Amino acid sequence: MHPQLDAITARIIERSAETRRAYLDGVAAAQAPKPSREGLSAGNKAHAFAACPAHDKQALLGGNWPNIAIVTAYNDMLSAHQPYQRYPDLIREAARQCGATAQVAGGVPAMCDGVTQGQPGMELSLYSRDVIAMGTAIALSHNTFDAGLYLGICDKIVPGLLIGALQFGHLPAIFVPSGPMASGLPNSEKARIRQLYAEGKASRDELLQAECDSYHSAGTCTFYGTANSNQMLMEFMGLHVPGASFIPPDTPLRDRLTEEATHRAAAISQIGETYTPLAEVLDEKAMVNAMVGLLATGGSTNHTLHLPAIARAAGIIINWQDFDDLSKIVPLLTRVYPNGQADVNHFHAAGGIGFVISALLKAGLLHDDVTTIYGQGLSAYASEPMLQDDELVWRPAPDSSGDSDIVSDCDAPFDPEGGMRLLQGDLGRGVIKTSAVKQAHRIVEAPARVFNDQNDVLAAFEAGKLERDCIVVLRFQGPAANGMPELHKLTPALSVLQDRGFHVALITDGRMSGASGKVPAAIHMTPEAKLGGPLGKINDGDVIILDSVAGTISIKASDFQQRSSVPMPQANHQAGLGRQLFRNLKERVGSAESGASLFE
Repeated sequence: MHPQLDAITARIIERSAETRRAYLDGVAAAQAPKPSREGLSAGNKAHAFAACPAHDKQALLGGNWPNIAIVTAYNDMLSAHQPYQRYPDLIREAARQCGATAQVAGGVPAMCDGVTQGQPGMELSLYSRDVIAMGTAIALSHNTFDAGLYLGICDKIVPGLLIGALQFGHLPAIFVPSGPMASGLPNSEKARIRQLYAEGKASRDELLQAECDSYHSAGTCTFYGTANSNQMLMEFMGLHVPGASFIPPDTPLRDRLTEEATHRAAAISQIGETYTPLAEVLDEKAMVNAMVGLLATGGSTNHTLHLPAIARAAGIIINWQDFDDLSKIVPLLTRVYPNGQADVNHFHAAGGIGFVISALLKAGLLHDDVTTIYGQGLSAYASEPMLQDDELVWRPAPDSSGDSDIVSDCDAPFDPEGGMRLLQGDLGRGVIKTSAVKQAHRIVEAPARVFNDQNDVLAAFEAGKLERDCIVVLRFQGPAANGMPELHKLTPALSVLQDRGFHVALITDGRMSGASGKVPAAIHMTPEAKLGGPLGKINDGDVIILDSVAGTISIKASDFQQRSSVPMPQANHQAGLGRQLFRNLKERVGSAESGASLFE
């Protein structure tokens, strides 16, 4: 085991001792009779099972069968979630095969950040994570379940489901993906068309055709953004059936993996043979494994928000210093868009998550001595599933990469560091993802151009007012200001400026997308400007130094500390598209570093 990995894990355990103990005490207090429905009255049971088929009703009322909760984020607008339409029937039948029952306990909302990107609805996106957590709690509150299957993939949905499931940590939990869509337009071509459109050299029809050729069918979007980072994390945490992440939807192997998840949920349920509650799976070592997986694969910056929030839901306290220190010892092992040109289908074919887990275990950079839903330690995930004579089996992950341009091992990494760093200095604390940023752009010194709205940034670009070395400062985008929307809409414009030879960067208290790319972006800056943070003191022309190598962010202004922060403009971020319903959440949301959560 790498000594620094052990040291970081030990300090997280020590830091979390009191809160983790309180969480586990709560889990112990929530233990229900076995099966859990025995705690219900006759009337409770009658309501709970009234609509069940006769066979299931008989088993639930009289037998000792485990009852599995299905919490689903199905809708047929999200391409990743459309395949979930048929999962409840598949799961119910698989449950009966192994002496169990399954019920859809509830549904949770699932919004698509791709649809709301750059739109007012994006201001609800981050809040939706905690709404999903509350919806999950409502689904499980009927207290008639012995295990849970969680159907969710995309950005805020998996974190929200997991935060909610952790409130029922005495119940076993398995996350069930549906798989990526087939590869479409190559990522390099998609990025090229986007930049041409930003320059006015491609028409809207050409842009629309390129986007439709990229996102073209049922399944998860194939770039390595937050949705696919979610799937990777579930494997590194031991909450998936091994190798389940990137098997295509509506295929025989995908169906067998879903059936296996159901069988496994029954086996590890409260009345199963190998009871494995979620609270035992998601501990401090599992959280460290998740952070390592994020860094080694160049995953989404959104998880510097989601992982702290998930951890706190389990009584574990992690912070950006932990990410930074791990990044210094965890090598970058993948090149998947936006950190390369391959997509997740190419990554999976070249060895995928099983290969990466195997490589990190060999290098002593993962904890193998963890509890997973398979109970065998994390080494069970250094494998890949296949059908052999119509039977689901696993073979060891390949010993060598199938494509060394896409995935490598720890002896020949793409970068000796994980590429996600803490920035701190005059402008507060934030994070930066450097895995897709070339070395020549990792230190930027330039005058500030200050904006309070992303549309004003784009208007300045289109008017030619950013044709210079500049650091774009976009403030009042934090969780307490307007819900911390993603700002990926800025990426093509800033990329154009960088390609024209200008030294450019972005500094914001908002988020970038899981597709954060080649332009250096200091994001999640805290304290945020709405709460008097330093971004509110910056003036146009102030020279800023963003140094992602040293991990510093500073300003050349002798009077900076004496300045007063400007108040947030009275823009209308309160009404329209349901935003008014979320107004009060802004008053209680936590800081970015603690997860921007409502539950602190």
